[in-house]
Amino acid sequence: MNSFRSRPMPLGRALAAAQARWATATTSAFQPWNFAQHISSSPSSLFSTSPNPLSALPSPPNPSTTSKNRVPSPIPLVPDVATFLSVIGRNMKQHTAKFPSWEALFTLTSQQLRELGIDPPRDRRYLLRWVQRFRDGRFGIAGDFQFVHNGVAELRVRETVDPEDPLVVRKVVLNVPVSPEGGAAGEGEDTAPAEGAAGTVPDYDLNAPPVRVHGYKVVGAKTIAGPYALPLKQQAGSRVAVTEGMWEDKRGHKIDGGERRQAEVRFRRRAAERRAARESFGN
Repeated sequence: MNSFRSRPMPLGRALAAAQARWATATTSAFQPWNFAQHISSSPSSLFSTSPNPLSALPSPPNPSTTSKNRVPSPIPLVPDVATFLSVIGRNMKQHTAKFPSWEALFTLTSQQLRELGIDPPRDRRYLLRWVQRFRDGRFGIAGDFQFVHNGVAELRVRETVDPEDPLVVRKVVLNVPVSPEGGAAGEGEDTAPAEGAAGTVPDYDLNAPPVRVHGYKVVGAKTIAGPYALPLKQQAGSRVAVTEGMWEDKRGHKIDGGERRQAEVRFRRRAAERRAARESFGN
């Protein structure tokens, strides 16, 4: 029976072959042309032991684009500084003359407001809080109105029939453009003209589509219920006018010294009443 049997290489021949392979490898690795080719192909590899820590740092933000310093655009309900200070309430409108422009209102710091004479500090905090809320687009009631002229906006009710159930009628409240004569554009309704609107040109397109608003709902047939909504004649809709304090955050009222001193104040009051009662009984 013939079978293939591998014969081991003699030890001397194996050592000689290993030395030959090692010499060949070291010679080819340290050839001048090979080293030059390595440098020319990737010259930065010799100096890339550790990245530059400063190159990994992000670039400083631009103050003009940050949310904290961004100057937002006015909205139809609040077109200027005077209206803004009036709607946030707390008698902030008394400081209107201290702000020369819309940009100054949104760029002045707390220290600068103090130098302008806006005191006490809680008024500055309140103003800065509303400035940031306006910058973030978190407006108060009627802040989503698009058609406001001379501080007055008009609302209408739109009725739509549910296509799946013809017996269901959905009603929504819309802010509509109003012509200087007082009637809603494109509707021809006989309504009273807004105060100060006669003979003036509105700041919006009369042919623009109405927009849906939040915070108002339909009660009954065509009655619009919501903050500062005054009904028009013949249930034609409602009118909302800019009112001082319509965005105001009301303060809480302290009763008997507030929560921390309430028990102490009431105890002293009862003690005084008992003392007065004893004195009147003794007399």
